[in-house]
Amino acid sequence: MKHFKILLFILLAGGLWSCKKFLDVVPDNVATIENAFTQRSSAEKYLFTCFSYMPRHGDYGGSVGNPGLSSGDEIWIFGERDVSPNFWNIARGLQNATNPYGDYWSGDRGGTKLFQGLRDCNIFLDNIWKVPDMSQSEKDRWIDEVKFLKAYYHFYLLRMYGPIPLIKTNLPINSTAQEVQAYRDPVDSCFKYIVALLDEAAADSILPPRIIGTEASELGRITEAIVLSLKAKVLVEAASPLWNGNTDYANLEDDQGRQLFDQTYDPNKWAAAATACKEAIDYCAANGYALYHFPATSGIGWILNDTMRTQLDIRTSVTEKMFNTEVIWPNTKSRAGDIQRYAMALIAAGTSGSGPKGIIAPPIKMAELFYTNHGVPINEDVTWDYAGRYNLKTAGTVDRYYIKQGEQTVKLHFNREPRFYADLGFDRGIWFGNWIGNFNVDNLYYVKARKGETAAQQGISNFSITGYWAKKLVSLGTTAASDGNVTGTNMTDYPWPEMRIADLYLLYAEALNESNGPDAEAYQYINLVRTRAGLNSVQSSWSAYSIDNTKHTTKTGFRDIIQQERLIELAFEGHRYWDLRRWKKAIQTLNAPIKGWDLNQADAASYYKESIIHNQTYKARDYLWPIEINELLSNRKLVQNPGW
Repeated sequence: MKHFKILLFILLAGGLWSCKKFLDVVPDNVATIENAFTQRSSAEKYLFTCFSYMPRHGDYGGSVGNPGLSSGDEIWIFGERDVSPNFWNIARGLQNATNPYGDYWSGDRGGTKLFQGLRDCNIFLDNIWKVPDMSQSEKDRWIDEVKFLKAYYHFYLLRMYGPIPLIKTNLPINSTAQEVQAYRDPVDSCFKYIVALLDEAAADSILPPRIIGTEASELGRITEAIVLSLKAKVLVEAASPLWNGNTDYANLEDDQGRQLFDQTYDPNKWAAAATACKEAIDYCAANGYALYHFPATSGIGWILNDTMRTQLDIRTSVTEKMFNTEVIWPNTKSRAGDIQRYAMALIAAGTSGSGPKGIIAPPIKMAELFYTNHGVPINEDVTWDYAGRYNLKTAGTVDRYYIKQGEQTVKLHFNREPRFYADLGFDRGIWFGNWIGNFNVDNLYYVKARKGETAAQQGISNFSITGYWAKKLVSLGTTAASDGNVTGTNMTDYPWPEMRIADLYLLYAEALNESNGPDAEAYQYINLVRTRAGLNSVQSSWSAYSIDNTKHTTKTGFRDIIQQERLIELAFEGHRYWDLRRWKKAIQTLNAPIKGWDLNQADAASYYKESIIHNQTYKARDYLWPIEINELLSNRKLVQNPGW
């Protein structure tokens, strides 16, 4: 909100920057807003300007990064080399109000200027009608896209800061300093406005149901499925404990005496969320979206079995960029490129400066999150040795597709669900693909991570600080050097999956359970996700193997099951941090220490000792990000979030 007139003058004076990518193009050599809308070509550039503020969640190695992935506890890094530390510093407890990390309010320290983006969207909507050489249907499509972007940018800010000023229209250039200052709108008003924008974007059915084609044409543009799915996500967020009758914020008021959080819990919000989820699911199903499965015909020279195919179903649901039926919103503005090098273990000799770095490191708590092979938590399975999970065990023939036969690792790595092996790399764990000649299940590479071994520390920072790697993020099309082939990494990047069908299914199961408790439909949608992951149903798994074999029959118990299912299925995609916050579970979860193995040890018995890397401190104030102090000084109508 700061310096509105200055920002608007800069906008009027010319474009912001230019880039060759389709959605990165911005107006260049456009002297005035009037000129920008005198012809279709210049108006299209302004449309791309509105898209240009889209956060780059897959750009992990850049200056922006993914706040959902790095601000919490699902990955950790060593030091500040190679990647931006902005969001990691939030995870380390270094957030502050003087110069905030990930400042999306002002646009600093990894944050994007989303309020400026909202003003650009308003300028577009105010002027698109002037363009003479366009059909009305094309104008309507562009209008719906920009309304969606307005909704998304407001939602992005709301999820971070709570109540925000709604930028419904732009103020005239001659507005007074007093008029430019704006109050924060109550949370419920913010959610209502966001949903109204999404309804407007979807109402006339102008947007295509999905984009089928190459990235050089329209991939990355907004579809009806994206609009409906985001609406479902927004309404689930609005119904969640952080926002729905949260009495922790009873004293958050502005100087008009307006309470910014409604203090009354409203169960109808869950019913509305369930309705929106089902509408999105039905629309997606009617237009060809479905849980993705790896094609029956594999690559030339590949030798697979059912075990590995299940793992590839899981991995490619995220990384497959062409003809992926599962990804509803493939964000081409946000490419998963270098993040793959940062997630990949060095599993064979031979590397280069552009080879795998392996610095994105999931903590031990993430390894413990996944289910046993019976589809229940490791501390609930009556057949699984939870107390002895850090004891050593030697892999046998039955384990050979998960752990190198004849090698030792901890029992924590045995008898786990397929997503554990698909998502994580670990010492002595099998790693299919990504290396030359590593596509045969009868002769697979494996990770060797102990001191002095291939995947151990390489140079100053190229290693996993915990002893785990986020294998899930690495496309099967990405290959790295192997023995005698020092060629670096041949990257197959993919659009970051902002939202996929599995996410939508689990949101629906959650909303149904909160509305009515466990029922057949809620079980159906969580079980669809579990089946693709190679697991039996919730009902059969808990009945047969859990120490609490009726847990799934109560609303509270089934809530815990759904939440863990989301944390597992969407691991390393940047959802965990936001989910823990909206469930109000961040304090208990993010205050558990970040742990890894003792990397300085060469023998298994010494290596597999828990090592505390960082003691996280998450406080009540961290549920809402701070507004920069300078913003408060510039706009006296703003009030700071509690604790800052």
